[in-house]
Amino acid sequence: MTEPTAPQRHAPRRYRAMAAVATVAVVAALAGVYGMERLRSNPAASACAAAVRKAGRIAPLARGEIAALAVAHAPFQVPDLAFKDGDGRARTLKEWRGRTVLLNLWATWCVPCRKEMPALDALQTALGGPNFEVVAVNIDTRDPDKPRAFLKEAGVSRLAYYADPSAKVFQDLKSAGKAFGMPTTLIIDRDGCELGEMAGPAQWASSDGIKLISAAIAGDPGNAPH
Repeated sequence: MTEPTAPQRHAPRRYRAMAAVATVAVVAALAGVYGMERLRSNPAASACAAAVRKAGRIAPLARGEIAALAVAHAPFQVPDLAFKDGDGRARTLKEWRGRTVLLNLWATWCVPCRKEMPALDALQTALGGPNFEVVAVNIDTRDPDKPRAFLKEAGVSRLAYYADPSAKVFQDLKSAGKAFGMPTTLIIDRDGCELGEMAGPAQWASSDGIKLISAAIAGDPGNAPH
């Protein structure tokens, strides 16, 4: 029998080495893909680490009337949502950086939303100021006068009026996995990071709501939008 030559004897070892290099390359490529996807989905994750820590501290306060609040367990920077104010001027959520925000999406066709509005108005009355604002955005797509008329009839007077007749704000939050129905509420810290989310209505002006929002505001310097 002919003795294998040196190249033939080392061929299997060479193939194993090549296979190992290829495997490492594939793993690295996949890690890069998943890593990039994670960065694309939430590019400011590192900026929101503090919000997750604060969410953990306020979690025990999510009880009673606001027990359905889901506090943030992972860093998430809320998209810079666009809508209009009562004078028709374009506004974006980024203008509220520097204060804590309770963002609420509502519509007149949503019965739970209608019931919730007086509580949000009372919360704004109790805590609204340079450190905090309830930003309630109406998403009625028809009859722009109807939401204003409803608020007047319901005696809601402390909430500033914001609206997005295209309802794109809802779609943007839905795409981010933060809106599943109406009303939708997010508590957002001064850096634009999520502290918690609520699917459905709540008695935000209850003692439970006041305590939790006060704890969310704590430590935030006032810097109101213009």
